[in-house]
Amino acid sequence: MMSAGRKTTDCIRTETRAAGGGKIRRISRSSGEYPVQLASVPSAPDALHVWGRLVGDDALAVAVVGSRRATAYGVDTAERLGADLAARGVTVVSGLARGIDSAAHRGALAAGGRTIAVLGSGADVIYPPENRALARRIAESGAVVSQFEPGTPPLPQHFPERNRVIAGLALGVVVVEAAERSGSLITAGFAAELGREVMAVPGRVSSAESRGAHRLIQDGAALVQGWEDVIAQLPARWRACVGRSAAGDDAATRAPERAEGGDAGGVLQTLGEEPMTIDEIIDRSGIASGRVAALLVELELGGRVRQVDGKRFVPARQG
Repeated sequence: MMSAGRKTTDCIRTETRAAGGGKIRRISRSSGEYPVQLASVPSAPDALHVWGRLVGDDALAVAVVGSRRATAYGVDTAERLGADLAARGVTVVSGLARGIDSAAHRGALAAGGRTIAVLGSGADVIYPPENRALARRIAESGAVVSQFEPGTPPLPQHFPERNRVIAGLALGVVVVEAAERSGSLITAGFAAELGREVMAVPGRVSSAESRGAHRLIQDGAALVQGWEDVIAQLPARWRACVGRSAAGDDAATRAPERAEGGDAGGVLQTLGEEPMTIDEIIDRSGIASGRVAALLVELELGGRVRQVDGKRFVPARQG
């Protein structure tokens, strides 16, 4: 006889596959569609299973995470941050969990922006089950991703690994609410290890769900009151992209090319003997800002472009 837990998991898988049309794809680390931020992490998964679509502009991403037992204040704050960041071309990454994660995803969707949900189960096993409709909406305009094979149940030991992927996909992690032993603090710890920005939203001093966030601030995390504070913590080259990338722009939503043709070739052709800032590259190439930022990361990793003093770029062949 099938156990209740197994039966529930199979039901969730069946509904998700029907909703996604069976189009969960495996993307290897060598693929041009593999996220460039995550690809730079030595311990990144060899492959991701994706329901939806990953795009070049997802390189400009911020994770918004927090407590499953969020307060009304925390939910409102996460939704507002998700919406404000997404409206300015920032991809919002979170874990599809109850509470803060779900609120951040909803905010990004409400703003018409992109959001990525990272699961601690297979991409066809939506957990918690009440988020099936939310996952479907995310897959339609963003992506639901997992490092685990389809059919993998949401086991407790999977979630720390999921949290590492969340941190790896983002330029920074914002913790909205977190208890003292919250999994969100694990995500923040991974972000710090990876050299990504760690930020936290202050809450009520009497709230147990704010103690973890307050501890992060005491330990040096940037205090966040709004989207402006988040953007201020990002590297200058990425700050220049915020608000200039339009969701749905065809030039900005194609996967990065590994070859030197297409937009990558356009960036290389734009660069000359004199070092150029990212704004100058955007203006002269005519390529969308988020796309240029993603390609510069890609080309740097590939040894085709290098950064010099003043956040300027030159072809790698030049001294």
